[in-house]
Amino acid sequence: MLEPKTVAFYWDAGSTNTYFALHLIRPIVARHDAILDYRPFNLGYVFRHHNYVLQEEPAAKLANRGIDLRRWAKRYQLKFQMPSTFPIKTGFAHRGAFVARDLGAEEAYLDAVFSRYWEQNDASIATEDGIVAAAVDIGLDGDAFRAALRSDDVAHRERASTQEGLELGVFGAPTFIVGDEMYWGKDRMEFIEDALAGVTT
Repeated sequence: MLEPKTVAFYWDAGSTNTYFALHLIRPIVARHDAILDYRPFNLGYVFRHHNYVLQEEPAAKLANRGIDLRRWAKRYQLKFQMPSTFPIKTGFAHRGAFVARDLGAEEAYLDAVFSRYWEQNDASIATEDGIVAAAVDIGLDGDAFRAALRSDDVAHRERASTQEGLELGVFGAPTFIVGDEMYWGKDRMEFIEDALAGVTT
């Protein structure tokens, strides 16, 4: 069980809903002086684990999802656009998050990565070079970042984060855990705020 003022945030850089959740959760955490604990969660691995194929959902549902995402972008005045290349592999992006954390630049890194893919239509975040470029954009040393990105330690931490989530019952992204309660999706922010305020729902 987490401390009540800690919000564990399981995220995947290739998740549409994680893009929105990243922007929506931060003001809530700030209002309650809470800690946001970012935890990469590899949806590609998880989908294979559960034999789930996103693109095999009904065409009508996929079409409606696109309309709904545009509604969310308009409501919250975000620069979201559906990228030309979707889905993508996100292992490099997730490993890079651990490197950025070690360098004290985790949030800036996440902003850069999510902006590149979901706002600038830049699918290079699926590659090592693209992730290093994102790190350089926020002022990190590219060569040092690349070396750390390739380390066995970082690869282990990325796999362990996803496995830990699975063991806790996390099945998708974004997922948030506050205390012993789990909240899945970008549209659970009111419940998370209540949990941080100590309101029983």
